[in-house]
Amino acid sequence: MFNLIPLAWKQLSRHRLRTLLTILGVASGMFLFTAVETLQRSLAAATEETAADTTLVVYRENRFCPATSRLPEHYVNEIRRIPGVREAIPIQIIVNNCGASLDVITFRGVPEGQLTKFAPEIKLVEGTQAEFDKRDDGALLGEQFARRRGLKPGDKFDAVGITVHVAGIITSPFAQDNNVAYVKLPFLQQASRTGLGVVTQFNVRVETSADLKPVSKAIDERFKSDQQPTNTRPEKAFFAETAGQLIELIGFTRWLGLGAVLAVIGLVANSILLVVRGRVKENAVLRTLGYPSRAILFLVMSEGGLLGLLGGFTGTALAWGFLRWQSFTLGSEGHTLAVRPDLITAAYAVAAALALGVIASIYPAFQAMRQPIVKSLRG
Repeated sequence: MFNLIPLAWKQLSRHRLRTLLTILGVASGMFLFTAVETLQRSLAAATEETAADTTLVVYRENRFCPATSRLPEHYVNEIRRIPGVREAIPIQIIVNNCGASLDVITFRGVPEGQLTKFAPEIKLVEGTQAEFDKRDDGALLGEQFARRRGLKPGDKFDAVGITVHVAGIITSPFAQDNNVAYVKLPFLQQASRTGLGVVTQFNVRVETSADLKPVSKAIDERFKSDQQPTNTRPEKAFFAETAGQLIELIGFTRWLGLGAVLAVIGLVANSILLVVRGRVKENAVLRTLGYPSRAILFLVMSEGGLLGLLGGFTGTALAWGFLRWQSFTLGSEGHTLAVRPDLITAAYAVAAALALGVIASIYPAFQAMRQPIVKSLRG
């Protein structure tokens, strides 16, 4: 039965313009589908907790925007003494936009020498650590942040009223680190006029994911009666809570993905139906020569599958290249969501396009199979 696939390709090749237009139409729909799926998977990766998560965010109670969360820097010493805490670091955050936005610039001020200790997974890929250490205005940019802005070591960068010297480019397995600019804490406190001794939040690493809940409770209990009480949550839960508008917007894109799927089905079904109606005699001849009805069914469905596969591969490849090139980042209240395609999403989109092509050709295939041979030969 599979030896009919080359025949299906030859049938499509006979009408090159129609086949090409159909493939382009399917590619357009799958481009949109891949973009929507990438958004959904990126959001899930940023908000759904896993057993590997060990990071807590300590924020000022009843505050959300970084500009309103002000905590004493000396809290970090007491946080480090709480059982279950592996490491803690005070962070000052300055953003250009506190609401949901496509173009978020985030500065994170951290104490000198503590970034690599807190997050050893961060690697310097361009520039030098010595350049960062010797300059007060030195900055280490996340690789996606640098790519989006076209920055490299040695450049000057100005935003939110803060001018920094790019000392290096870093990469990290965590999306939040790849979309920010790390600078020295005293420099950012003074440049932003926040004042020394005051930070936005504390990031806390616990020993295991099982420690997240007891440690967060212990931290909030410790500072409950202080002048600046805290609210401690896992990092992903914090992002999910603060980015409500963003999550709602991305949830709406599911309808766009559904629309793309329906458009692909309609386009392939229409194209295959025209092919079947224009090939009535040829199908009757094949059946007269001894090809069973199920062979005609398989032949027509193979044509639909090939159209879906070629269109799906083209659309997915274009979406992959576009999203990689643009390095889109959505942000809300100092936390960012990197929209980056992965191989699982690409494979899923191509497989979905193949399945849609086959499904769309079912009705035309049954029509081709049921046409009376004698009537078709006379027509």
